[in-house]
Order: sequence, then structure tokens, then C-alpha cells
Amino acid sequence: MTKPILKPGRKNPQIRTVHPTLPPAYRSRKALGFTVAAAEGRFCLQRCDDCGKLTYPAREACPACLSMNLRWQDVDPAGQLIAETTIRTSTNSYFRERTPWRTGTVMLDAGVSVLAHIHGDVTPQGRVRMIARTDKSGKGVMMALPEKEVENMADDKQLRELTCDPKHRRVLITDGRSDVGQAMARAMVNAGAEIVFVGLAEEWRGFPGQAAMTEIANVEIVPLDVTNTTSVQECAGEIGGKVDILINTAQHTRPGGIMGRRDVVTSRDEMEVNYFGLMRLMQGFGPGMKARGADGVNSACAWVNLLSVYALSNKPDFGSTSASQAAALSLAQCFRAEMAGSGVKVVNAYHGPLEDEWHQPLPPPKVSPNRLAREVTGALQQGLEDIAIGEVAVDVRGRWQEDAGVLEKELTQIEGM
Repeated sequence: MTKPILKPGRKNPQIRTVHPTLPPAYRSRKALGFTVAAAEGRFCLQRCDDCGKLTYPAREACPACLSMNLRWQDVDPAGQLIAETTIRTSTNSYFRERTPWRTGTVMLDAGVSVLAHIHGDVTPQGRVRMIARTDKSGKGVMMALPEKEVENMADDKQLRELTCDPKHRRVLITDGRSDVGQAMARAMVNAGAEIVFVGLAEEWRGFPGQAAMTEIANVEIVPLDVTNTTSVQECAGEIGGKVDILINTAQHTRPGGIMGRRDVVTSRDEMEVNYFGLMRLMQGFGPGMKARGADGVNSACAWVNLLSVYALSNKPDFGSTSASQAAALSLAQCFRAEMAGSGVKVVNAYHGPLEDEWHQPLPPPKVSPNRLAREVTGALQQGLEDIAIGEVAVDVRGRWQEDAGVLEKELTQIEGM
């Protein structure tokens, strides 16, 4: 039975911070298709379009008919552990620092045997359910979990290496004025976070929900204005070395496209928060989090970007905001590359229209702040990197993945332009 992890004690400043090390990171171009699916929490294998054979590991051609038409498809994750071993020494520095490490072979019900990490509560020759996640190198791997949930299952040290569970970790919410920021703070506390820092610009100015938020246990208000470089740098200097999970809830959303605006003032404000604000946060907090990606079982582990799903394809009636969100998405992709190898996951959470004052004219369905917070928390606990929140986001992202050009025409047509 997995033992629950304990709240870490105060860190000894005389002991060096362990530098991040990586499990084997190289993957072929074909195998990267598995990593893309793993980032979304999907368990996929290659299937031949011509003969239907399921194959593992990733190949350029079908081993049965030599067809090149192999496609990644979701498969049944159920299976049985048929062989296992425990690694107690390794030439790889990542595993050498984390041994003993349990691995084995699983025979899937789909008819293919695969190599996987094995959860400590899986019984020998027992039934398992497989998951696919990205590891500390950012590449997709498989792990076998017990068929049914068991007590303290998320605290298994091997599983925790693949997830970003807030339990006992310190979280920064960058903007606590909005309903989203307040809901996120409550969700993190409920998920077991040790402390939740909540950023506030212009602390002297009150806002709805302020009293209730300050009364939440483990919440600490910190001055943070993402539009002010000095404010971000000072906040990073105070708490940057403590933040394990950063969730950027700062957003500036206004309806309108291009020609209906007489100037660029509103658009500049959107870019100032959505793009430059994000860049300031990355510059201020990124280096410290990157250095702490291997700092024990409660290491820095996740950076969460809340992005409108229209960052993928512009929604004309919120055209300028969509453009700033697209810029933020591109910045997040650059940041993901710079954080690669640190063990810190850059999570992009795409959401549909929110239940707020700026989306009032839009018809339902919309995403409530509580739902947004709940699904982001779930993504962290599962170790996902890309999620879509709300019916609109799921639909738009699915159509974008299918054909981005068609989606652009559809959105333009919907707006009657």
C-alpha cells in the first residue's frame, strides 16, 4: 500500500538544490505522435489503415503488411502485468537518483504487449489500466496503474514524477480580483496546497469577494501587477524561490474587432496583460522554477496558462482579444521549449466563453469560474499538458485539429462577414 507523502520540513539553505536530470529523451518523429496524445491524457497506439494491425513500439511501416499508412488511435487501456523487474542501479543519472524503480511488461486486452512504469500498488500478474503521460523530459511514456483506485494512489513516487498534484505544494495565482482567480485559489486549497499566494494589483482598491478570499486558510495575498515590470520582479524576488505551481489568471478581454475601434488603446491594454504581462511573469518566475524542477517530491512542477480557445482561430466579434491570446499562445510555445528538460510542465488550458461581464451577450454554454478551477486542478493531478474546458472549447479545438482552414471559414461565416 502506498504511504501518504508528508508535508516537507523547512529546507536547509546549506544543502544544494538538486539539479534537474532527465530520463532518456530521444524519440523518433513517428514516436512524437504518442507524446502529443500523452500530453492530452490519451492512450494511443499505431494502427495500420490497410490491414488493421495494432503495433508497438512506433514504426515507420506496418510489421505485418509493410504499409506506411500507420495512424495513432485511442485503444483500450486495460491489460495484465505479465513480467516485471525493479531497477536498483542505472547508468542514467535520472533513474540512478530515484531507484528503486519498478518497470515491467503489460499484455493489453487489445492484443499488444508494451513496456511501462509500474505503480507500487499493482499486484504481480495483476490486472492494470494503462495511462500515457509526459515524463520529466517532456516525452510520452506509459504507466500501469491498479485496475481500481486505492488509498493514497496519487502519492506513489513514480506516478508523482508524471503528475503535478498540488498536494503539499506552493501555488501562485497571479490575479485574485476576478471570480476565476478566487475560484482557483479555493480549488488549490481544497486540493491540499501548502500555501496559495494570490497576486493583487493596487491592494488599496477593494473588490467583490475580497473578505471571503482573505479568510481562506493557507491563502496569502501578495502585491503583483503583471503590467508593471518592477512589481513582477519584486514579487519574484520575494517568493519566486518558493513557487511550485504558477497559474496565470490575469486576462484582459473586451469585445470588438479592428475597424470598429477608433484607436489602439484597448488593444494595447489587451496586449499589455495577455502578452507582455505573461512575458514579465515568465522572465520573473521562470528561471527559479526551472532550477527547482528536481527539488524533492514537492519540486516545482507546473506553469498553467489560461487561454481562450480562440487563440487557435480568431473569433471576429472578439477579434482583438483573440489576436492577443494567439500571441500569448505563441509565447507559451516558446516558453515550453525553454523549460524543456527542467521537469516543469507548461500547461495550456483552452477555455470557451466565461461567465463574466464581458461575455454576457454571448449565448450559452459558458464556463463558470468554479468549473474552470475544477478542471485545471484535475489536469494538474493527472499530469496533463493540453486541455480544453467547456463544450465550446472542446468543439472548436476538435474542429481546429481536424482542419484549421475550414474552422477559420466557419467562424467568419458565423459572424456573417
